[in-house]
Amino acid sequence: MIQTLTYYLSFDFIQYALIAGLLISLCASLLGVTLVLKRYSMIGDGLSHVAFGAMSIAAVCSLAPMAVTLPVTIIAAVILLGMSTSGKIKGDAAIAMISVGALAFGYLLMNVFTVSSNISGDVCTTLFGSTSILTLTQNDILLCTVLAAVVILVFVIFYHKIFAVTFDESFANATGTNTKVYNNLIAVVTAVVIVLAMNLVGALLVSALIIFPALTAMRVFKSFKRVIVGAALISVCCTLIGLLTAILYGTPVGSTIVIADIVVFAIFSVIGKVAKK
Repeated sequence: MIQTLTYYLSFDFIQYALIAGLLISLCASLLGVTLVLKRYSMIGDGLSHVAFGAMSIAAVCSLAPMAVTLPVTIIAAVILLGMSTSGKIKGDAAIAMISVGALAFGYLLMNVFTVSSNISGDVCTTLFGSTSILTLTQNDILLCTVLAAVVILVFVIFYHKIFAVTFDESFANATGTNTKVYNNLIAVVTAVVIVLAMNLVGALLVSALIIFPALTAMRVFKSFKRVIVGAALISVCCTLIGLLTAILYGTPVGSTIVIADIVVFAIFSVIGKVAKK
């Protein structure tokens, strides 16, 4: 097994997949803690479906997927957050409405304007992930690295503001913090992470990549900083295990990573219960 793994790791495309996967999982874990605590866990699900619809538009119009998907998903994230906080439409209803609408619109486009002889295969690949993470180029890695660096820098620079908005938005607003600006910042970062993560686990499994590491860390750690660090380490380890397993045994990349997250979550849940006794 070690010899086989060493052989695979000598290929550039495997190295690119590992770099992209670890960067994406790190960003997703940082974001996940904030979204879980703000009770926006399922926003990733809604935005991933929006990204699916945007990718369908890009495919039909023969445009670069990232050039369409990223701005559309960012706009949808800001609108979705605005709908959730305005009180006119509750958060879960807004997410469900946009999620189902975008998914239906994207699938309709791909069927009406046929761009491939294997529509079912293309849709399944987009929704559940595929080996596309193993076909990344140097330019893809560069773009992924830049976007991941931006996400990490945002969390480092605005850590205290994000902490304040996450735990007590009303108090933060009363102390002079422009909570709307930081909520929109979180929405933009969420959109960027969703678009990046779709290449790794697919549209339907993105939420797992965001939610599981945060919930797993919360089983054992209690402070905000420890949860963030713990979630980051857990996410990176699970992604590494999932990617290596998928490479060695030919299993679906996205599903394997999510299964690794589930197993680790179960282990940490047991550890957390034992520690309380």
